[in-house]
Amino acid sequence: MTAADPVAGLTTAGVIPNIDTMDIQELVKIMAALRGEDGCPWDKEQTRESLKPFIVEEAYEVLEAIDEGNPAAIREELGDLLFQIIFQCRIASERGEFTLDDVIGGISNKMIGRHPHVFGDADVKTSAEVLMKWDEHKRREGKQRDSILEGVPKTLPALLQAQKLQARASKVGFDWEGVDDLMVKLDEEIDEFKQAFDAKKPDDIEDELGDVLFMLVNIARFIGLNPEDALRKTISRFISRFRYIEMSAKEQGRNLADMSLSEMDALWDEAKKKT
Repeated sequence: MTAADPVAGLTTAGVIPNIDTMDIQELVKIMAALRGEDGCPWDKEQTRESLKPFIVEEAYEVLEAIDEGNPAAIREELGDLLFQIIFQCRIASERGEFTLDDVIGGISNKMIGRHPHVFGDADVKTSAEVLMKWDEHKRREGKQRDSILEGVPKTLPALLQAQKLQARASKVGFDWEGVDDLMVKLDEEIDEFKQAFDAKKPDDIEDELGDVLFMLVNIARFIGLNPEDALRKTISRFISRFRYIEMSAKEQGRNLADMSLSEMDALWDEAKKKT
C-alpha cells in the first residue's frame, strides 16, 4: 500500500518556493510541476527506462567530484543524483506504485533493523562482526540466495563487479593464501596472454587479457585497494599530462600531429615531474 500523492494536481503556478526555506518536499513539488499538465515537454516524456543512463552518469559525476576533493562540486552533483531519485519516485507515484515517502520509510526501517548494535541491544566490536550481523539479518529477512555470488548487479563496471564477486567468494574461504601467490599467478596469466598474442588467436587473446585484468583486480582487493578508484586516478593523470603536451605544443606554435613521438615523450616526462 503506497501513500497518497501529496502533490497531486499541483501546477507550475503553485511552485515558486522560497530558496531560503527549501527542503526535499519542495523538490518533490518541483518534480510534480515539471511532469504536470503545464510542465516541461521533455520531463513529461521521460520513462524509467529513458532515465537509466542519467542515473549512471550522475552517480559517476558524484565520484569525480569526490576524487577532486571539491565540496561545492560534491554538493551540486549529489543534488543532481537526488533529482534522479525524485524523478523515479514521481513516475512510480503516477503509476500508483510508491512515493518518495515509501522509499524513505523503507530504507529507514532497513537501516534500523540491520543495525541492532546501534538501535538495539546487540553487542559488536569490529567491522567484521557488523558485516556478519548484516548477513544474518538478511537471512532472517528471507533474502538468502541460492548462490553466494547472486545479487551483484551485472550492470556494474566490470572492475567493480569482479571485485565484488571475488569478495563474495572469499567469505567462504575461496581465496588466495597471500599476495605472493597472487603475483605468481599474475605472471602466469601474463605469459599465457603473450602466448595467445604470439599465436594470433583473437578469442584466446581476449580470454587471456580478461584473466590478467581479473587477477589485477584480485591483487587490488587483497591489498585493500579499489581498482575502479585506481584506474580513474590513472585516467585523470593521463588527461592532465596529455593536456600539458597539447598546451606546450600550442605555446611553441606547433601542430601536435606534426611532433615526433620522442618530442611528445620529452614533454610527457616534463608533465610527470609536475603531477
